[in-house]
Amino acid sequence: MNEDLKIAQEATLEDIYTIAEKAGIDRSFVEPYGNDKAKIDSRIWDTLKDKKDGKLILVTAINPTPAGEGKSTTTIGLADGLSRLGKKTMACLREPSLGPVFGLKGGAAGGGHAQVVPMEAINLHFTGDMHAITTANNLISAVLDNSIYQGNPLNIDPEKVVWPRCMDMNDRTLRSITIAQDKKTNGVERKDHFVITVATEVMAILCLSKDLKDFQNRIAQCIVAYTYDGKPVTVKDLNVDGAAAVVMREAIKPNLVQTLEHTPVLIHGGPFANIAHGCNSIIATRTALKLADYVVTEAGFGADLGAEKFLDIKCRLADLKPNAVVIVATIRALKMHGGVEKENLGEENVDALIKGAANLQKHIESIQQFHLPYVVAINKFTTDTQKEIDALFDWCRDNNHPVRLSEGWAKGGEGTINLAKAVIDTCAEPNSFAPIYDVNAPITEKIEAIAKTVYGARNVEYSEEAQEKLKIFITNGWDHLPICMAKTPLSLTDDAKIKGRPEGFTIHVRDLSISRGAGFVIAYTGAIMTMPGLPKDPAAVHMGIDEDGNSYGIF
Repeated sequence: MNEDLKIAQEATLEDIYTIAEKAGIDRSFVEPYGNDKAKIDSRIWDTLKDKKDGKLILVTAINPTPAGEGKSTTTIGLADGLSRLGKKTMACLREPSLGPVFGLKGGAAGGGHAQVVPMEAINLHFTGDMHAITTANNLISAVLDNSIYQGNPLNIDPEKVVWPRCMDMNDRTLRSITIAQDKKTNGVERKDHFVITVATEVMAILCLSKDLKDFQNRIAQCIVAYTYDGKPVTVKDLNVDGAAAVVMREAIKPNLVQTLEHTPVLIHGGPFANIAHGCNSIIATRTALKLADYVVTEAGFGADLGAEKFLDIKCRLADLKPNAVVIVATIRALKMHGGVEKENLGEENVDALIKGAANLQKHIESIQQFHLPYVVAINKFTTDTQKEIDALFDWCRDNNHPVRLSEGWAKGGEGTINLAKAVIDTCAEPNSFAPIYDVNAPITEKIEAIAKTVYGARNVEYSEEAQEKLKIFITNGWDHLPICMAKTPLSLTDDAKIKGRPEGFTIHVRDLSISRGAGFVIAYTGAIMTMPGLPKDPAAVHMGIDEDGNSYGIF
């Protein structure tokens, strides 16, 4: 059995009401899902809104590699470390998608002795939020196609439908399909496609809404299609915004769980950071900030994706000001960025490590561009040699980067005490946080600010299709919105094969789309896909239930 799963299954969990009490949540706001997880009633905000915010800590990372970085593990371990120091702490995480769970990447509940539990439930179905998001999205699709079939009163051009169907699974066969085939009674035949649930605008709206009414107002503004004369058609035009809000009535409430060391955790929402904005919900983060003195949250993938979107989109919309950033790196991953193949990572290689540290340097510089204090966390693996650890610490000190070792996977909160102390000191530092671009600047100027400042690109090129979309967006007044970049997480460039810290490269914007309800413009770069595919050997084929009724094969 996988060690992470075994540790989670053998853990003794506290009753969810006990966790709620530890977090300062009155039991009248706790809606239990069994004994170990609960929804938190949205009415709690009325009792919290006038309280002072705690400190907000963002955990980000270098560009991920197959060697692993452990960002979620570090987030959870850090929260437990802060709790061990007597600080009232909560963590805020995204909910895992079933796509990675059954595919290749795995879940997002941490690992080793730094996990959120019940791990299996969190990774598989949880409280049903993903299913509600999927249903709300596909309800809109069904009503849209029905409107076209029932006389098309909105004059929708079937070839200009832009609202895709979705499912929370990796399935490349659904990237391009034809619907309503064979019979006229099946509807109007047209080309369509699916995206994974975590890439939908419904997911983005859930995570950027202040409450259920705000969700309905935002979903009403979503562009679903264009008429024959080029005018946008919205969810409000379909009169289905109310029904979508009804579907999301329970999903809008954040979910309360715990770490292995019983630190309270809110898990809510789960947009991918490579094709969406990569942060948990504003509702969960704002609630935690009113309840705790220290709130630890993470943003997906490296600082070039999740952190940039957290700082330029989420913080802007929610008026949040982070107090510190933790940048996670591993010696294994840095060696890969330095040119070492995965099968050779067990061999000591200080030269490759230092070469690969250029990737870490770029992410540090990006965080500095937001004028935020930071700590580098080296997530320790058992294969790391003392010579490699010493070399990386020397590199950090030589470059004036504060650094601490993180051993949450092996030791839980005990292994992150030094990191937690450094984070507390960093939170006490003054900072002048600001997004890196003016939201009212032209779309191209905002995209170039991200590409050049965060990625290190020399320039940006736009396809003819993207240039045509730019004209449409400007005509409709959609140009004064934040930008959500869709880019490979594996490289600072839009080419997944290029590691390290490349220079002089071009970012290729092949398409644009408007997420008017979420409140941003998406720029698609390179070959990024909104519906991932399964690998040749998907994790799903190794899962099952043993004779005692226990799961196996889940990480």
